[in-house]
Amino acid sequence: MTVHTLNNNLPDAQTRVALYLRVSTGRQAEHDLSIPDQRRQAIAYCEARGWTVAAEYVEPGASGTDDRRPELQRMLDMATTDGAPFDVVLVHSFSRFARDHFALEYHVRRLRKHNVRLVSITQDLGDDPMSVMVRQVFALFDEYQSKENAKHTLRAMQENARQGFWNGAKAPYGYKIIAAEQRGSKTKKRLAVDPVEAETIRLIFRLFTAGDGTTGPMGVKAVAHWLNDHGYRTRQGARWGIGPLHNLITSTVYKGEYRFNRKIWKTKEDKPVAEQIMVAVEPIIDAKTFDNLQAALKARNPKATPPRTVTGPILLTGLATCASCHGGMTLRTGKSGRYRYYACATCAQKGKSACKGRSVPMDKLDTIVTERIADQLLTPQRVEKLLTGLIERQANRSADYTDRITNLRKNLSETEARLKRLYDAIENGIADPTDDTLKDRITAIKTERDIAQVALDRALTELRPEARITQDKIAAFTTIMRDNIQNGAIPFRRAYLRAMIDNVEVDDTEVRIHGRRTILERLVMGGGASPAGVPSFVRKWRARKDSNL
Repeated sequence: MTVHTLNNNLPDAQTRVALYLRVSTGRQAEHDLSIPDQRRQAIAYCEARGWTVAAEYVEPGASGTDDRRPELQRMLDMATTDGAPFDVVLVHSFSRFARDHFALEYHVRRLRKHNVRLVSITQDLGDDPMSVMVRQVFALFDEYQSKENAKHTLRAMQENARQGFWNGAKAPYGYKIIAAEQRGSKTKKRLAVDPVEAETIRLIFRLFTAGDGTTGPMGVKAVAHWLNDHGYRTRQGARWGIGPLHNLITSTVYKGEYRFNRKIWKTKEDKPVAEQIMVAVEPIIDAKTFDNLQAALKARNPKATPPRTVTGPILLTGLATCASCHGGMTLRTGKSGRYRYYACATCAQKGKSACKGRSVPMDKLDTIVTERIADQLLTPQRVEKLLTGLIERQANRSADYTDRITNLRKNLSETEARLKRLYDAIENGIADPTDDTLKDRITAIKTERDIAQVALDRALTELRPEARITQDKIAAFTTIMRDNIQNGAIPFRRAYLRAMIDNVEVDDTEVRIHGRRTILERLVMGGGASPAGVPSFVRKWRARKDSNL
């Protein structure tokens, strides 16, 4: 949903209100009159008090038992930023805001810290201790009622499942939902085989058990690649991945057994078998074929057998990326683990139709990266050359340094003022915060402000005598860092590599190592004693692409 901001040119003293309207289910949102009635009562409540409706947040089909609701979070973000566009959050009852007493109290106190009140139309309370206690009692009753309703609803759904009817979730791939019978105003539904998708299901199981006629039985990865290479897609039009495909072939629904109430919805843990309801559906795969495939998968499961090799930490984890798809490079082994490679994860999971991929021996890439950094970057001459601009600025400080700081502060102040004017326009209803052009403008000005702040911070740092970069510091830095990235345990070496470089881009004929000048400055000043973070607004030190071809 979007936020509908109304025009508000009234005096600042006027109380500004955000309406929060919610119903629990999508069915209520489509057929119930609750939201229009909530809106009507809220507007009348505001008019009676001379309050102005500044914004409206509508949450159709969202449970109040937790706060993972998009419109609620958007409203809370607006309320807890500087210059909130409203003073009151108005709800029909506290249960519309939350049915969890802890969440309600937490957000009430969070709003209060930013001078925003939560007001209920039907439970009008003050802020005195007695009113707070009464609100907490209301919240406890709302939570209890919600849990009781959930218990009764689950019992009804279990009985519905025992009678062989479908309870309203999305149909599994290969099936569709059809009307089975009419009971009063309610239409009972069942699962039925979807003829088109069922053919894909049969093909998938055939690939696992017999192959495609030119190969033997395939594994999960090979089947995913085959489907993607031959143009097969999921119901949403996406390529097949290893995880979704494995979930599909292990689902008992395809042999005619659908389990209802199998998992705890919050934790995703399996419930006891006694609480699960078996619903008979029309099978797509015969039970013998299905069970044989499960036995084969279990036998090949690496968790069921001891690993053939013990693999240690990987040096370039999170750094090595594929030049074609920019995805990560992950570990791949060959010959029972004797050979180890960095391989494109996208290609490994989704096949060559997603990315042509590439594979590099692990030792070879580790050696290339560490040797190039040690021999071509971490030398006193190279680092001094890269930091020439900074060293020259430090050496040529002039008497007008104060003017430079003054100008930088003035620039930062002007940028912050422009940003504040935009926020004021939104708060006063002159500008629409949902307008994409306005969002882009705010983002651009924020970027200008951050760049100005970085420049000011750097200039102030350069004023300190201890912040000067000297040849001795550069020599000490290169000696320590060469040792840090070449010797010691892999987790230790990896931490220093991640501090120095952004990523290692692996192409067919070259490896490109990307880093940033500012990180060198910070590490030189620290003597290379500890890994450092990577700033945002800095130039890369590999500007000419000549350090590691």
